[in-house]
Amino acid sequence: MPHILIIEDDTDINNAVAEYLSARGCRCTQAFSGTEGRLYWKQGGVDLIIADLMLPGLTGQQLLAGIRGEDRSSVPVIVLSARTALQDKVELLELGADDYLTKPFSLQELWLRVGVQLRHAGAAAAQTSVIQYKDWSIDSETRTLTVKGTPVALTLHEYEIVALLAARPKKVFTRQEIYESVWQEQAFVEDKTINVHISNIRAKLRPTGTDDYIKTVWGIGFRLE
Repeated sequence: MPHILIIEDDTDINNAVAEYLSARGCRCTQAFSGTEGRLYWKQGGVDLIIADLMLPGLTGQQLLAGIRGEDRSSVPVIVLSARTALQDKVELLELGADDYLTKPFSLQELWLRVGVQLRHAGAAAAQTSVIQYKDWSIDSETRTLTVKGTPVALTLHEYEIVALLAARPKKVFTRQEIYESVWQEQAFVEDKTINVHISNIRAKLRPTGTDDYIKTVWGIGFRLE
């Protein structure tokens, strides 16, 4: 049963969408502001988001920017809006929206678009369960790293660091970003935790000849070669 988060401040529209999708086997969570939607999203387990643009609290654009930026999530997002200008649609798609539906809209058309996005998300998840970076193979299902077919014994936190870096190999991650992503808590102080874990990862990779894949960016953090 797909879990769909509906973020729409118009009560009639929100209720109509929730009722229609629930009747078709979806589990629907309803939010009536961008701030409320963000709270539900942070609780996890959402398979698709339907969001209005003009929301109280966080706007639809701010909500989408946080999901794609801070959260680095690829959850499908369908935007609802009364705006019809092509430039508005282009900007939303560039920001990370997967689809755009102009109000007023048909519930049947919305349902068809929901189905398309859920199928795409399922196919993408199946295809990307293994991240390949040079000689590394990172399997998100088994949480394992192999180098040219040879497994490398990593702790859970070490694996999460490697997977984070490999997911966005061009990005320089600060120590705070790594800590907050891997440990799922805010880094209040600068400490040596990340340095120690990176050092341990490099030591375990040294026999494979790939320890130099992880580069130190002095004064900032770490990235892949």
